[in-house]
Amino acid sequence: MSFTLQLSSFTRKQLYRRLQQAYASGSLKLVKRIHALLALAQGQNVHEVAEMLALGEQTVRDYRNLFLIHGMVSLVYKAPPGRPSKLTKTQRQQLAEWIKARPQDCGYTSGCWNTPMMQDLIERRFGVTYHPHSIATLLHNMGFSYQKARFVSDHLNEAKRLEWRQTRWPKMLRQAKQRKALLLFGDEASFAQWGSLSSTWALRGQQPEVPTSGKRKAYKIFGLIDYFSGQVFYKSQTGRFNSESYAAFLLDVLSQTKKHVIVIQDGARYHTSKAMQQFFTAHADRLTIEQLPAYAPDFNPIEHLWKKVKKEATHLKHFPEFTDLQQEVDRALLHFAQTPSEITALMARYCEKLGKVDKAA
Repeated sequence: MSFTLQLSSFTRKQLYRRLQQAYASGSLKLVKRIHALLALAQGQNVHEVAEMLALGEQTVRDYRNLFLIHGMVSLVYKAPPGRPSKLTKTQRQQLAEWIKARPQDCGYTSGCWNTPMMQDLIERRFGVTYHPHSIATLLHNMGFSYQKARFVSDHLNEAKRLEWRQTRWPKMLRQAKQRKALLLFGDEASFAQWGSLSSTWALRGQQPEVPTSGKRKAYKIFGLIDYFSGQVFYKSQTGRFNSESYAAFLLDVLSQTKKHVIVIQDGARYHTSKAMQQFFTAHADRLTIEQLPAYAPDFNPIEHLWKKVKKEATHLKHFPEFTDLQQEVDRALLHFAQTPSEITALMARYCEKLGKVDKAA
């Protein structure tokens, strides 16, 4: 006999609350059990639910019947006695291969591995049940850690990136040393008046709130940092970045030093425009321009300076007036300009690959 499980609004809310608790505690069996009840309540039949959750049909019927008799009290599991079974060396190697692939490759719809999914994968593939805390220990011992992913452009040209690192960068470095030139990594950054968010310690269950004006005005900075000395050059503005303002910034930099200047820049349009090409030709006796490979912000250490400035100046801060934002950003930039050791430390940390080439140059 087949029938639809009817749930009141109150019972449905109780189930969703219990489901959240099950996810938080890592109770995979309870997660599946509640999902089965909710699916039955949405009109799916026993066969469909069993197939969707990889359960036996009689198991789904038992879940339904016990819930009809005992209600929420039926959603309790006793902890299994003794230590959990362990995966063999071969099973751990296979698990590692699955984790290094994508969850979708293992039949899941999510792109993120989490503890309930790991429990499900291990139980379904190996017939071994792990407690959530044991899952974390297992993965840690296998060399995995819980990390935030990063975007990598699908336009990357690995051949050009490798050629830049192995050929062009060592050549630039030798030329800069021979000419005793400044070797400057350049980029631009915008700091919004509405501020920026970041993680911070707070009472559990009380998400920190930061006032914001909601104004879209931004404080814009041209910047250059020297690879050798950590010297910082920067120029602020409120208008849009363009070739005219970029040329004015470079002229300002040239006026501050008698050394030859080598600028490593990305492919922004106002860096490579016809007007800038004419500017570079006119100042070729003082200025050499080198291009980074396309889509290679990881080759530009000034990106990390901008992150440090935002952390210091704008994260979790309220700027009711635009001048408040300007003062904070200027203060942070001045700090880094006056402490070149922080920039050279940044170079050592974020340019490790370039540094290895440096030693060999």
